[in-house]
Amino acid sequence: MDRLPQRLAGHAARAPGAVALITGGGTRRVTYGELWASCGRVAHWLRSQGIAPGDRVAVFGENGPEVVAATYGVLGAGAVAVTLNAAARGAELAALVQHAEARALLAVSPHAELAALRAALPASLPSLEVEPATGDLEPGFRPVEGPADAPAVIQYTSGTTGAPKGVVLTHGNLIANTDAILAYLGLGADDRVLCLLPFYYAYGASVLHTHLAVGASLVLENSLAFPTRVVALAAAERVTGLPGVPSTFALLLRRGALDRHDLGALRYATQAGGPMAPALADAFRAALPGVRLIVMYGQTEATARLTWLPPEDAERKRGSCGRAIPGVELRIVDPSTGAPLPPETSGEVCARGGNVMAGYFRDPVATQTVLRDGWLHTGDIGRLDAEGYLFLDGRRGDMIKSGAHRISPLEIEAVAAQVPGVSEAIAVGAPDELLGQVVELYVQLDPRVTPPPDALAIQGRCRAHLAAYKVPKRVRFVDDLPRGPTGKVLRHRLVERSTALAQTGESP
Repeated sequence: MDRLPQRLAGHAARAPGAVALITGGGTRRVTYGELWASCGRVAHWLRSQGIAPGDRVAVFGENGPEVVAATYGVLGAGAVAVTLNAAARGAELAALVQHAEARALLAVSPHAELAALRAALPASLPSLEVEPATGDLEPGFRPVEGPADAPAVIQYTSGTTGAPKGVVLTHGNLIANTDAILAYLGLGADDRVLCLLPFYYAYGASVLHTHLAVGASLVLENSLAFPTRVVALAAAERVTGLPGVPSTFALLLRRGALDRHDLGALRYATQAGGPMAPALADAFRAALPGVRLIVMYGQTEATARLTWLPPEDAERKRGSCGRAIPGVELRIVDPSTGAPLPPETSGEVCARGGNVMAGYFRDPVATQTVLRDGWLHTGDIGRLDAEGYLFLDGRRGDMIKSGAHRISPLEIEAVAAQVPGVSEAIAVGAPDELLGQVVELYVQLDPRVTPPPDALAIQGRCRAHLAAYKVPKRVRFVDDLPRGPTGKVLRHRLVERSTALAQTGESP
């Protein structure tokens, strides 16, 4: 079958001088010919170490040409790339390498945790430090061919709801996800995307694969610490695409000085990685009215993507994360019985399609829990309307159980985010002796808005738009919300904090 390395090889043969990757703030450019040459050297080394098709190889490092060459070198050799979280610590990384039973390590330095990772692994494990790309192709290198159901990647979940699990994605999964996204984004070789998302993250990996699949260019930037510098880079490189999570767009709006740079080449932005408050989406559209903002939803277990919301439907389907991408079916089931539910009825979101994972590595029990009768049980709660558009209420474990009520945190967060001065709001359930749980809201303020809103203003807005039992009992202001390396809010950390505060009796 057609695999991603074959597509990359084709672009390198047809247009070896085309730019594949731009890094170093625009100072370094790597062509398709150079990138494929590096992939060939990686594959040659793996073969010299006795790595056979199907063997697992760990890949570690921050986004850059070397990590791309390592990943595609592994795939081209027919081995399985185990993509490691570059923000994790050495001991955590070593545990994942051992869990995946990796037979080799491909690493990129400098990295603060590389020495600790190597020290925690057996000295006998073959290890290669991947070198910068050059144009000397390994003689005779051709990517391995094979069936669609052959494993290609093990991608570990973020662990925001428990211990990380190794999601096994096949070559067929990668192609199905890539082709579906290409169909609705309409990407081509002239596109140039600003990639702020790490490649070990399903969203970031999807951005990588889709753009290399069509011969486009990726502008790599690993930090949003200086948003104005990132926006300046996007303007200088004439990027056409901007993928991000909600915090990405909040930072760029608040500190990116979007109005001071020429972003006229930017034609679309994609958002996933958790719900985006409608007020934030409105603000982004107002700041860049010529840019198509595409809201999406997915999971690592679905390679990356399950739904997309066409921009022309944004107002008509306000609050929706869209309809199924090409090749994917959605249905809502009763979480207790698994029985399908009719439109406009809330239940567990299930999906099936060519992009759904093969299973969790070495974990048949967990696999059987989420893969049943050909359907992926996402663990998310939502409803489909009569036209097949999905509206999410949150994760099953995130639902707030207050008395006889089951409360979605997302609707509370959406209302609170409409208060001027609220940058982001996260609702959680705090312990309560009488009701079991009450709603507690954590709020991060926008420092540009003065005077800032107080708790009464936020609660008043909620009281005007929500049922009384959904109004936050407490509002806690925080300088920063806890986030994982991909920018997602770690909701369970806030639950832990609320529980601890309730035990001590501390007030907001």
